[in-house]
Amino acid sequence: MSVDVLHEPSVIEGRPTFHEINEHITKPTEVRPDRKYMIALAITSSLLALGATCMIITHWYGIGMWGNNNPVGWAFDIVNFVFWIGIGHAGTLISAILFLFRQKWRTGIARFAEGMTIFAVMTAGIFPLMHVGRPWLDGWLFPYPNQNKLWVNFTSPLLWDVFAVSTYFTVSAIFWYMGLVPDFASMRDRATVKFKKVIYSIFSLGWRHSNRHWQHYEMMYLILAGFATPLVLSVHTIVSFDFAVSILPGWHTTIFPPYFVAGAVFSGFAMVQNVLIFVRKIFNFEHIITLDTLEKMNKIMLATGMMVGYAYGMEFFIAWYSGSPMEMFVFVNRAFGNYAWAYWIMVSCNVIFPQFFWSRKIRRTIPLMFIIGVFVNVGMWFERFVIIVSSLSRDFLPSSWAYYTPTFYDIGILLGSFGLFFTLVLLFIKTLPVVSIAEVKAVIHGSQPTHKGGNH
Repeated sequence: MSVDVLHEPSVIEGRPTFHEINEHITKPTEVRPDRKYMIALAITSSLLALGATCMIITHWYGIGMWGNNNPVGWAFDIVNFVFWIGIGHAGTLISAILFLFRQKWRTGIARFAEGMTIFAVMTAGIFPLMHVGRPWLDGWLFPYPNQNKLWVNFTSPLLWDVFAVSTYFTVSAIFWYMGLVPDFASMRDRATVKFKKVIYSIFSLGWRHSNRHWQHYEMMYLILAGFATPLVLSVHTIVSFDFAVSILPGWHTTIFPPYFVAGAVFSGFAMVQNVLIFVRKIFNFEHIITLDTLEKMNKIMLATGMMVGYAYGMEFFIAWYSGSPMEMFVFVNRAFGNYAWAYWIMVSCNVIFPQFFWSRKIRRTIPLMFIIGVFVNVGMWFERFVIIVSSLSRDFLPSSWAYYTPTFYDIGILLGSFGLFFTLVLLFIKTLPVVSIAEVKAVIHGSQPTHKGGNH
């Protein structure tokens, strides 16, 4: 009888020790911010200030400051909302679904993806709250007992968004925090400043790295992953119902739920890839966020991009097959009407450019994959623009047709949303481990060896 230790290929390059992993991952949170970081924070904060200023002016004077008109009552506000909700989807997909399928390559990117979900949902939530026109009455969207005995309108898609997004945010935040608990304990044990030690002690919930703690942790993490997985499908399905339940040509279609989910995963992975390319370079995480991991993300983007391309073609088929002249007109108008420029930007960025990922060389070339990732996010923003604006601008009554043009405040709030998102990302990188220490330790060489026995 002999026993052979079988070493599976590690998703972490090299053979770092546990101590080296601790030192490397926690280093960005322990050193003072350098000049490049402060410049980046100044840029994102400036964009955030611009967006906040435009938002305050909108709050004071009303949404008449935007370019919305009749019939285009939904414009940049709902476009941005759907875009940012989509960005938040990749976090739960990477963390929950890939965890359930035991995909070890997720370890280097899951923590950031989870954080990105929180920040994207926070950013998205601003837009429908402002869109109602009287944001001081947003509290009425929640079904709580009140003296007027009013109840919310459960037939309104706006209310469905409130429940779906708030549930998604709550579960994602708990899931993110649960994964941070062991790392809070590691940072508590390393802290030399009393204030930091107290803060980390509070958030680590008395974690002592005992076998009992790990058993409870793994059980709860599995339960939360199983609970969060349906949310990936349900939340953007609910968002798609904002459009699909209407009778407006171009919106009234059953393909929207899977189409929106695929698009959300598509754009979310592109955003994760874009940001992590900078993170791995700036903090020397190349051996943790490996080129193989980025290549796998590019493959998922290729797959979801083909799903989105299929949906684009199927929309035209459904319009033709329906026999409805209004439906056929809407889709021909999208491709060749006043907003044809937006439609072909969408098709180019979401369908054509991702096809370059069929090449292994391009999938593994950092500058090229980054450019394609940027194009994907640009294309996915324009997808929401095309769906919302081009459909509304040409409704059933030709005499009311109008062309939507964004104002300075529309563009300022859009830039401000990116400023808010990336400001939160930068603060996250400097205050918490951007990679899970515990999960990386679990997948390095020799951490969990397997054995093969047999008679010889």
